[in-house]
Amino acid sequence: MTRYRKTQEALSALTPEQFRVTQENGTERPFTGEYDHHFEPGIYVDIVSGEPLFASSQKFNSGCGWPSFAKPLEAAHVVELRDTTHGMIRTEVRSAHGDSHLGHVFPDGPREMGWLRYCINSASLRFVPKAEMEAEGYGAYLGQVS
Repeated sequence: MTRYRKTQEALSALTPEQFRVTQENGTERPFTGEYDHHFEPGIYVDIVSGEPLFASSQKFNSGCGWPSFAKPLEAAHVVELRDTTHGMIRTEVRSAHGDSHLGHVFPDGPREMGWLRYCINSASLRFVPKAEMEAEGYGAYLGQVS
């Protein structure tokens, strides 16, 4: 049984922007998120459920205005869905346990990192610094952090 889940307590703690993005499929304005130019070693977890999503070692500066990652920490923690809103066909990315809207994935990432660009809203993430990962229960992911 997983310890990652959406709770009323977690939803109540969200800022209005975090709620809009994660629960109402919103998108923050480009270049405004706190993690767009953040490159400290650690992991990024779902702001709602706490499930580990992305590692700093897979983060790159794509210049798109949102944090970009080459791949998730664990594929099972990220769900990809067809999104046909706004007259486009895209692949939406959601957290598996928290069901939070995270962003979208595109096939235009760096070649040396596998071609994918997970374009993620900062408002859907919480950063856990490498030095705090063990204490917060994310020690199993230390090897994936540079």
